[in-house]
Amino acid sequence: MRTVSALRARVRLRPMVDADVDVVLALDAFVHPTVWSPDFMRSQLGLQDSRTNLVADLDGVVVGHAALLVVADEGHVTSVAVAPENQRMGVGRLLLAALCGDARHRGLAAMTLEVRVSNVAAIALYRQFGFAPSGVRPGYYADNGEDALIMWIHDVGGPDFKARLDGAAGNG
Repeated sequence: MRTVSALRARVRLRPMVDADVDVVLALDAFVHPTVWSPDFMRSQLGLQDSRTNLVADLDGVVVGHAALLVVADEGHVTSVAVAPENQRMGVGRLLLAALCGDARHRGLAAMTLEVRVSNVAAIALYRQFGFAPSGVRPGYYADNGEDALIMWIHDVGGPDFKARLDGAAGNG
């Protein structure tokens, strides 16, 4: 995990602000077939009791973002996106670790997400944090009808999750 530690020194994770929206949407256009509207994304920024929106700033440039939606005692990871030229460096890992840490801080019991069944790299990353497959949403992605793998973590508040989080995030 030495690379994650070195990257952590260069990456600043911070809450997304209005001024980040256009940059984040441009980044999303490179990694997602469809993107949220600017108005929708801006509306999410004011809902801090039920949303976490982060950006990853690498040497002064926004290179990724992540979002968590809180519903009751569960967190739904709605986005983890990293600019193509910055993928496989650990930026996504840092963003996911921050969302998981936020879920623990909020006292959530579980977390879930959907991921394209073809996104093998993302599925492997999510597994490292303890997300486990629990089903498939057939035809979930409107752009090509691809299925979504549903993944869950059910022990967010427990010591086993904390240990996995520390290990996956390079803290342990």
